[in-house]
Amino acid sequence: MKILITGASGLLGSRIAELAQADGDCPKSHEVYCGYAHNRPAFGKAVQLDLLDVPRLSDTIKRLEPDVIIHSAALTDVDRCEREKELAFRMNVEGTRAIAGAAERADSYLLYVSTDYVFDGEKGMYREEDQPQPQSYYGCSKLLGEQFCSNVARTCVIYGSRPASGKVNFALWIIDSLKAGGQIHVVTDQFITPTLNTNLAEMLLEAAERRLAGIYHLAGAARISRYDYACALARAFHLDESLILPSGMEEMKWNARRPKDSSLDCSKAARALLHKPLDLPAALQRLKDEMIK
Repeated sequence: MKILITGASGLLGSRIAELAQADGDCPKSHEVYCGYAHNRPAFGKAVQLDLLDVPRLSDTIKRLEPDVIIHSAALTDVDRCEREKELAFRMNVEGTRAIAGAAERADSYLLYVSTDYVFDGEKGMYREEDQPQPQSYYGCSKLLGEQFCSNVARTCVIYGSRPASGKVNFALWIIDSLKAGGQIHVVTDQFITPTLNTNLAEMLLEAAERRLAGIYHLAGAARISRYDYACALARAFHLDESLILPSGMEEMKWNARRPKDSSLDCSKAARALLHKPLDLPAALQRLKDEMIK
C-alpha cells in the first residue's frame, strides 16, 4: 500500500511513518511518503509538502497517487491560531480542502486527524455524534477542515518518547522539568484523555488499512486532569511529585480559551479496532519502554 503522511516530521506523523515502514507483525508492506514543510522527516521517502502551497499540494498528490493519505499536518499552536487567524485558516482549512480535493481526484482514502478542541468542554467524554462547539479559533479551524473529509479521527493531547520538529510534548516537558529539579504549575481543572503517539499511530494505520468510514475518537482510554496526569508520570518515572504545583485555568496566561473537559469517549474505536485505546498504566509503561530503548 502506498501511504502519504502529511506532517511526517511531527510528533504523530513521524511515529506513523516509523511504524508503517517497519516490518513488525503487519501483513502488508507499505511504501511510505512523508510530507514535510521545514524539518526533513527521519523515516520514509521525504516529500516537501507545505499547507500554504496549495498548487504544490495538489500536484504532489496527483503525481504520487497514494492509496491512503493520513493528514496529520496542521497549525496546532492554540494561542498562535488565536493571534494569527488568517494563517490558521489558510493552513487548517484551505490546506485541508486542497488535500481533500486532490485525494478525491486521485481516488485516495483520506483520513483527517482532528482534535478534541472542536468541543466546548462543558460535559466531557464526548462521543462522535455529540455536537461540536469550539471555544478557540484553533478548534474552529479544525472543525472547518472536517467538513471536507468523510473520514475523521479526533484525538487529544498527544505525547511520546521523543521530541519532534524541535518541540517537546507535554509528557516530556513534565519529565524533563522534574528531572532538572524545577517546580512546574499544572492545572487541576482541565480534563483530558492523553494519547500516546504510538498507540494513536497504530489505530490510524489500522483504520487506513481497513478503510474505516466516518468519525472515530482515537485517544487514550483514561479521562484525567492534567495535574493528575503529571503526577502519574512522576510516579511512573520515580520523580519528585511534590514539584508539581496545582494551579487553575484562570491563572494561565493563555490568549485562547481552552475547554475545561474535552475528554473523548473512545468506546466506538475500542469495539471496532484490534489496536485498542490504551489505559493510562499501559500507555505509561509503553512510554517508559520506548524511552529506555
